[in-house]
Amino acid sequence: MDRHTRKDLKTDKFAREVGHTFEFISEHSGDVKKYGAAALAVIVIAIGIFYYMRYQAGVRQEALTGAMRIDEATVAANPPQPGTLNYGTNEEKEKARTKAFADLVAKYGGTQEGAIAEFYLASDAGEKGNLAEAEKRYKDIMDNAPKAYSSMARISLANVYAAQGKNAEAEKLFRAAIANPSITVSKENATIQLGLFLAKKNPAEARKLLEPLRTERTAVSRAAVQALGEIPQQ
Repeated sequence: MDRHTRKDLKTDKFAREVGHTFEFISEHSGDVKKYGAAALAVIVIAIGIFYYMRYQAGVRQEALTGAMRIDEATVAANPPQPGTLNYGTNEEKEKARTKAFADLVAKYGGTQEGAIAEFYLASDAGEKGNLAEAEKRYKDIMDNAPKAYSSMARISLANVYAAQGKNAEAEKLFRAAIANPSITVSKENATIQLGLFLAKKNPAEARKLLEPLRTERTAVSRAAVQALGEIPQQ
């Protein structure tokens, strides 16, 4: 199914869903008289917002899927097989990929899809040694994205600060992650991250943080033992 067909189907579906609102009004005309036009208007608006938000989520997901498809595209002089997204050079792919993710951030900042796109761009910046841009993007995610993504960005930003030698700022974020756990960054995981950060400058405190985790859940205990192994012996 081509892109235009999918888009048309989604548009038609949205129109049908909005149409359900008017069917609701027709089937509940008695309620209109009983409760008054103002009360029904609130119901109609609420239903309309629900369907519109669901439709918008589908649009965002489709845009993210498109960007991910570019990210996974091949680079070759000749496409390996029909239907495979291919670029002639790495530069062409990188340009298209960056634009796709940047457009997502610009249009859908503060949403799940926008956060995922910005994580890609922040990671790219970090890999290229552009820590200033990585810092800016992780901070944007932390401040504006849903909590699950915000908490991951907090840990990433803390590591960027550590790489820049901004130790006070890094430690503050690690401790904030411990105090504000989420589904993506547990209190235990944040504690391990802080322990690794403190390993060189304050090994005693790092051990104090990590030792209790050795008997926690299996995955946590393994990570804690590994982190303890990285602390210099006194």
